[in-house]
Amino acid sequence: MALAAVVAALQFGGGAAPELIADPGALVRYGLPIAKLLVNIGAAATIGALALASFAMAKDSAEYSQALDVAAAASAIWAVAAGATGFFSFLSVYQQPVSLDETFGTLIGTYLQQTELGQAWLATTLAAAALTVLAFAVRNQGVVLAMAFAAALALIPMSLQGHSGDLASHDSAISAIWVHVLGAAVWLGGILTLAIVARAIDAKRLSALVSRYSSIALVAFVAVVVSGYVSAEIRVGSLENLLTPYGILVLVKVAALGALGLFGAVYRRYFIGRLSADGDRRRWFWRLVVAEVAFMGVASGVAAALARTATPQPLVAASDISDPTPAELLTGAPLPPPVTVSNLVTLWNFDTLWILLCALGAFFYVAAVWRLRRRGDAWPWYRTVLWLLGIAALFYITNGGVNVYQKYLFSQHMLAHMALGMMVPLLLVPAAPITLALRAIHKRADGSRGAREWLLLIVHSRYFGVLSNPLVAAVIFVGSLWVFYYTGVFGWATVDHVGHEWMIVHFLGAGYLFVSALIGVDPAPYRAPFPMRLIVLLATMAFHAFFGLALLSGTGLLLADWYGAMGWGTSAIADQQTGGGIAWSVGEIPTVILAIAVAIMWSRSDERESKRRDRQADRDGDAELEAYNAMLVKRASR
Repeated sequence: MALAAVVAALQFGGGAAPELIADPGALVRYGLPIAKLLVNIGAAATIGALALASFAMAKDSAEYSQALDVAAAASAIWAVAAGATGFFSFLSVYQQPVSLDETFGTLIGTYLQQTELGQAWLATTLAAAALTVLAFAVRNQGVVLAMAFAAALALIPMSLQGHSGDLASHDSAISAIWVHVLGAAVWLGGILTLAIVARAIDAKRLSALVSRYSSIALVAFVAVVVSGYVSAEIRVGSLENLLTPYGILVLVKVAALGALGLFGAVYRRYFIGRLSADGDRRRWFWRLVVAEVAFMGVASGVAAALARTATPQPLVAASDISDPTPAELLTGAPLPPPVTVSNLVTLWNFDTLWILLCALGAFFYVAAVWRLRRRGDAWPWYRTVLWLLGIAALFYITNGGVNVYQKYLFSQHMLAHMALGMMVPLLLVPAAPITLALRAIHKRADGSRGAREWLLLIVHSRYFGVLSNPLVAAVIFVGSLWVFYYTGVFGWATVDHVGHEWMIVHFLGAGYLFVSALIGVDPAPYRAPFPMRLIVLLATMAFHAFFGLALLSGTGLLLADWYGAMGWGTSAIADQQTGGGIAWSVGEIPTVILAIAVAIMWSRSDERESKRRDRQADRDGDAELEAYNAMLVKRASR
């Protein structure tokens, strides 16, 4: 179905039409999208198999071993297809006849080492090859989970290629493509893995696996729909453009995805119920598989053809502008309007990744609280309020006015940093999300690891015990400031969208770890005494204030070829000093809140200890005090 769909879509959309000038030939015109289709299917089967092995299957079961075999074979297909895609891309760009002479080899080497397209496909090929070896050799569940995350990250180079948006939407397009490809991979790869390993599973286990896959596929479906809409909005632009060949292919893909969503909404529970109750269970399973895989094949084929089809919305790059401004040359987008309170509130720069993460974070927290309420368990209302406020703050920082300006002004970047590292964790940590998850998620009894089992394993691990130590958390929190801003990492995070996303994750994670070490209520292997927490807090904030003062009084401009050349017409060093003032002043507010919170927790801990001792004394007649007095009398008499 996928192969038929890609060929038909190429014919309809003109993606395989001969070029008027320097045509690479029919082999390249058809071979490139077909190779890309095999890349998508290989990556999907790899990620889906690793995800199911990590979250749905027991380590000692036959299906676990078979799923890893599927991952190994699929990643091998991924690697070979990625190499072929890179080669076809080279032929399409360089227009060179294939030969074995030195000139041809030199051109390929230059393409792979010095062009972004060649580097992307080389990195993808090497990553897929490494996953192939690991999937054959490794059976440890922790390593398999790490491989699943690595496979998801291996999709990033692919996401940077193709139709990546125009000047104003380039970053949004990259995030949308990665989320879209990842969601589709988990969705498609999961059902393919189930189909392959079904013969090794009895009816009861098959029903459980399909049920668990259904939960994963629901999240993947939401990710695919949201990211697909963002991508279509960027490339189609208007309703009239839906009547173009590209727009019609988008509609075909939407129809296929809509049919899949209908299967998930209407038939999923029906099929699962038949699997666990009907005598002819596998007949219902194969009906599900055939229907879903057929529509997934259509969607996959059309998606591969869309990458080779001209978009109706012109995608303008900075190099296409006759007289680009400095900001357009540096960032790929024009300068936004001047910074005002109104613009910070009304302007938005949406990031698909963080829209989904914030929405899922709010939904699953509220759903967990609702589950506790339904079974009669209590959960403090203020924790829910704090979590939702923290998610709202995170959503604004990653999508709102601050995200509009942070690429152009250091002061706005520093405001985002302080909010991510200190303000947002101060709201999220007291909400106790780990405790809520451990109470709300059902415990598994078949040896597999769901979200609850992975959380328990992490919070009781030695590594988390080291990281949860306030001294270690403080070193990460403060040390990363100096390492980030005074090395090349700052430039990477500012210029590259992937670096920007890493920066958000790092600042949020470091801040969450630090705040949790001081006032966290979630389970942890080690909790430091309260005096130590206060000392660490004061010392950390002293270093933090020193960092802000260094920027406030400094005369050397960070990233002078970026912030100094942006063309605002104002002093870049003055803006950097404003950012230093933000780091110094804004950081003091969470410090005071943290100090008060630690003091209150210390006081309540002493009260609980006093009450515990009083109850113990009432039970045993104050035996501890009597023993102590007897010891003093004995010493005095001696």
